[in-house]
Amino acid sequence: MLNVKSGLERLKESEFEKELKGKRVGLITNVTGLTKEFESNVDILDSICDVCVLFAPEHGIRGEHQAGESVKNYYDAYFSKNVISLYGKERAPQIEDIDDLDILIYDIQDIGSRYYTYIYTMFLSMKIAKKADIKFMVLDRPNCLGGTQIIGNIMPKELYSFVGMLPIPNVYGMTVGELACYCNEELKVNADLTIVPLKNWTRGMEWKDTGLPWVMPSPNIPTPETAWIYTGTCLIEGTNLSEGRGTSKPFELVGAPWLNGPKLADKLNKIGLPGIKFRSTFFTPTFSKFAGELCEGVQMHIIDKTLSNPLLAMLKLLEIVKELHGNSLKVDLPFEDSSHTFFEHLAGHKFNETSINKQLLDDFNEKRLKYLLYK
Repeated sequence: MLNVKSGLERLKESEFEKELKGKRVGLITNVTGLTKEFESNVDILDSICDVCVLFAPEHGIRGEHQAGESVKNYYDAYFSKNVISLYGKERAPQIEDIDDLDILIYDIQDIGSRYYTYIYTMFLSMKIAKKADIKFMVLDRPNCLGGTQIIGNIMPKELYSFVGMLPIPNVYGMTVGELACYCNEELKVNADLTIVPLKNWTRGMEWKDTGLPWVMPSPNIPTPETAWIYTGTCLIEGTNLSEGRGTSKPFELVGAPWLNGPKLADKLNKIGLPGIKFRSTFFTPTFSKFAGELCEGVQMHIIDKTLSNPLLAMLKLLEIVKELHGNSLKVDLPFEDSSHTFFEHLAGHKFNETSINKQLLDDFNEKRLKYLLYK
């Protein structure tokens, strides 16, 4: 097993330490900002430079907030730092928050799905760093899905939101450092950008190959395997089906009190989706949709990750639920003040428009290849 080093762990190497020495720094991070020895990025950076303020993305610095919950500003007694929320009234640092800083640093473990909001925190923060004329540094981390696959459709501009704000597919096959380079050039952010790259990471690696500990990046992504399944089952958030929140298997379970689990599992398994099997099951969520109610549904089991496509599996599942239960399935849930549905903002298309524009996907991949930092 190769000894993969994260960008954080490489900070102690002279060239990067020299760039930070004596600088005033703002740090965008969360509970994943650790080395493999569980050293905090705040402590490491404080030994090199002056960490003046922390910025919290969705779920908070400690990962304690559920999805969509507003994060407040506060003083963190453990780190002795002020924490400014980037998931409340504001979604990016304000000029007055950073005008006395030299560098804004981003260090968060992502999960490689377009729906996950941390990459938009990074993107908007890069733009404000450019506006404030300060440097932006990304401490790179592995893409836990690997870096070879791109899956799904390109998000159209009319559906941009904080669950999809970039012209990328559902699975985009880049590390956050690579994505930052893509945004900086292709989207003309033009920030003064530095990437502290990974060492010994290769694109075909699964998380278990990295030797890095898995720290939950949010409360409902307990394992790297969940992150892969989430590439499909996140779409269920835009429906009136439970995606398993409030259970010990979030995003693996899909169901509702009115669903026929055995029929759904049988029809899905007869399709023969590569690398995936479905099992009928019952569950009672403790919170979120149908809290305290017995739900019937299915559990998605990944038999062979290399063959599986959870996104395709969920689109097929929704087709079959519609066939079995008709109007009991709702896919028109509202989203903030948008005229489009939550499902549309997640999927990047209407419920009944599931075809993928291969030309747009190929165009994205051609651009993507220019910014890959690892083989």
